[in-house]
Amino acid sequence: MKEEFEKLVVAGKLERHQVEPLVLLTTSGYCMHRSWGFGKITTVDTVFARFTIDFQTKASHTMDLAFAAESLKPIAKDHILARKAADLEGLRQMAALHHLDLIKLVLKSYNGRATVDQIQQALVPDVIKDDWKKWWEAAKKELKKDGHFQVPLKKTEPIIYQVKEVSLQDRLMTDFRAAKGLKARILVAGEVLKNVPDLQDKTAAAAEIIPALNVEIATHQRTQPAVALEAIFVRDDLHEAAGLAMADTELTVRSIWSQDLKLGALLELMPAVKHHRTLESFKAANPDRWLEVIRTTLNTVSAKLCKECVQLLLHEQRIDVLKETLAKLISQHMASSELLLWLAKERSDAFADILGPEVFRAMLSAMERDQFNEKRSNRLRDFILADQQLLVELIGSADLEVIKDLTRALQLSPCFDDMDKRSLLARIVKSYPAIQSLISGETTKQENNLIVSWESLERRKDQYNDLVQKKIPANSKEIAIARSYGDLRENHEYKAAKEMQKLLMRQKSELEAQLVRARGSDFANPRTDIVSVGTRVQLTDLNTNLPENFIVLGAWDSNPEEGVISYLTPVAQSVLNKKAGEEVEFEMEGGAHKRYRIDTIAAYKTVETTEAAPATPAA
Repeated sequence: MKEEFEKLVVAGKLERHQVEPLVLLTTSGYCMHRSWGFGKITTVDTVFARFTIDFQTKASHTMDLAFAAESLKPIAKDHILARKAADLEGLRQMAALHHLDLIKLVLKSYNGRATVDQIQQALVPDVIKDDWKKWWEAAKKELKKDGHFQVPLKKTEPIIYQVKEVSLQDRLMTDFRAAKGLKARILVAGEVLKNVPDLQDKTAAAAEIIPALNVEIATHQRTQPAVALEAIFVRDDLHEAAGLAMADTELTVRSIWSQDLKLGALLELMPAVKHHRTLESFKAANPDRWLEVIRTTLNTVSAKLCKECVQLLLHEQRIDVLKETLAKLISQHMASSELLLWLAKERSDAFADILGPEVFRAMLSAMERDQFNEKRSNRLRDFILADQQLLVELIGSADLEVIKDLTRALQLSPCFDDMDKRSLLARIVKSYPAIQSLISGETTKQENNLIVSWESLERRKDQYNDLVQKKIPANSKEIAIARSYGDLRENHEYKAAKEMQKLLMRQKSELEAQLVRARGSDFANPRTDIVSVGTRVQLTDLNTNLPENFIVLGAWDSNPEEGVISYLTPVAQSVLNKKAGEEVEFEMEGGAHKRYRIDTIAAYKTVETTEAAPATPAA
């Protein structure tokens, strides 16, 4: 094609310097455009001096040869992009059977080096359609063993292909010697530890690394104790892996903890995978005071570290200490937002006796403290909004007055904007419709009120208090105990206790709905010109011509044996607001019709309590 391009130069259609780029483009057959990406050259037309190119987004695109020479970059036939266009199925087989050959192909396509992200972009989803993470983990293990690949410790640095093979041990030791600073050396030493089974001479590697770490541990002991502690961990592991004895002069974890450090502050500086080991080392170094320090630390660290501290306490069978600490911090509203976030995330029946409305109060206090101290973390607030059940579960065992107080506190809280408040209040109303009037600012409509005697109101309140203060807490403890028995799928005690919980909560909700509507009365001075609540009524059954009488009292005062009926009964509803001499008709249960004539109406309270009540109340 070079001769054809030379002719176009003579004809004045091309410049001399454009010939060589065009030869490279036609030889490879593939190209890259800065805007249109990868393309395949399908035809070369020397008559009209143009290419036809299939770009990924522009198929059969024609381009002037002179413009192509200036704007296109040739792509070699063995480039990963060209190979995908020419033999995608072959690459997929290579990905399944020969990980390193495929990675080598990608690296060579990018001048011998590429980051993990670049490799992923080149292969996913065309070549590797399934689980990239699983594929890469398998490939990475092979890369580390192969002497041609230099794998960096940081994901952002490129993997390098080198023609000369270098053993894994030589590569790791070279990295260790080149590492600057104790933190960097810890990373390399960790890689050495991971690859101990594949090293040629693990004893020699450990013998070089351990003394170097010891020197820096001593210099970092006081200035960077967290880094020094991490170095001690990896050094001790190398001792064990290589079978080398520790020297008497080597600093130990006790040397770090003897400096009276703040446990929480040091934990926050440690990698997450080292948190458990750090706590265990602190406990071992401080057998007399570790428990008290852990209790204090719970309220000063992140939710993730709270979880680690709790796991240690549970492992040591100190759940009683944990619950005592939580209860005290919550009751005093001193629990941190991170501790409460952990409790909200990890809430279970084991903490049923702690999880309650006071926890939500403590959450509001913690978030307000954070705002006052200008802490930017909104993690607890965001979790409260995201978890649809949290607020409902926390207030589930509260009585109605407590829920009203919590509702007012939420309405006044500066921690939530108006939209978020409405969302949270809607959750409360859904479970406790009785507080709708409090939220909307409307008073309960008179027709929804229940008129009750003071005596029956007190009985209903006692029933409610017994439910909330005794039965529900006892059920929560039963659930916690049953949960400890194991597999919940086959745990019949747990299932029975949970069913009882549903029943108790339903009873609680029903009682609350009744109590919020109840209006106590002593039924003194009722209207007697008409039948009203608190009156004694004498009437005649017009079907039998027999006299009957009854007393109309409150919703919860029915006592048929004493001739007392609730004003909500059908017969009472039929005569209410009627005058003496009027006749009424209503339908009894079963379809029977009754006709009465009201004879007399008198105030119930004017009748002496010693007077015998009518023996035959109306049905």
